[in-house]
Amino acid sequence: MYEEFLEDIAQTNGLREVNTYLKLSAGLGAILLCLLSQNYIAPLFIAIVLSGTILLLAKIDARTYGGLFVLPLTFAIMSVAVIVLISGGEETFWSWNPLPWLSLAVTQESLNEGFFVFCRVIGGMSALIFIALTTPMTDLFVVMRQCHVPEVVLDLAMMIYRSIFMIMDQLVQIYHAQVMRLGYGSFRESIQSFSTLCGAVFIGSWSAGEDLIRAMDARCYDGKFAVLGETRPLEALPVLTVALFLGLSMLLVFLARDLTIMGAGS
Repeated sequence: MYEEFLEDIAQTNGLREVNTYLKLSAGLGAILLCLLSQNYIAPLFIAIVLSGTILLLAKIDARTYGGLFVLPLTFAIMSVAVIVLISGGEETFWSWNPLPWLSLAVTQESLNEGFFVFCRVIGGMSALIFIALTTPMTDLFVVMRQCHVPEVVLDLAMMIYRSIFMIMDQLVQIYHAQVMRLGYGSFRESIQSFSTLCGAVFIGSWSAGEDLIRAMDARCYDGKFAVLGETRPLEALPVLTVALFLGLSMLLVFLARDLTIMGAGS
């Protein structure tokens, strides 16, 4: 997973040629609607539609997509468990008082709130992953320049992004070299190899940064990086599809705002 960077996936996905503004509108609009929703219907609809789009239209491997959800879902489940146990409510299904100052209970209201938060998390994460897997950073840099983001901020973002790949490349190469030499055969050797790895990556990154500065000076860097990319035209079918998706999501946000999974809404 670490060796298959998201940038590589974004450069070769099935929606690569779709207009960048259109993909950003779909993703950011979905995140905003998840935040505005007061029920679980709209976030769940967004998660299903965007997941289907990623798997079927963008042709992203299901294992890769699922792997990106592991950590967010773990935190979401932990958060939902806490919400369900401490939110309280009127109709109680189960309760426990382990300490005088601590009362745990599962109620109808807490289950509704927990499921709503869980759906909101997976809806927002689906939208965020949709942007990450279908839109390369090179296209985002073009959008940032067209939106008149300050040149200093844009150049700094480009240098940081380049440095991430440079550091990861050195990290992977050194790690593989250590593994081939049985550097992680025991706990003591693993500690020593890991410390050596950190030091080598730091020194190599520092040296690569100095090489970059010299290369920029040799090319007469004047405070503005060239942004390579192109703006793809808007096509009728993708525009209508995104408009329909956002329109239906917005309709669900407002029409189903009082709907809950258990009992009547407030």
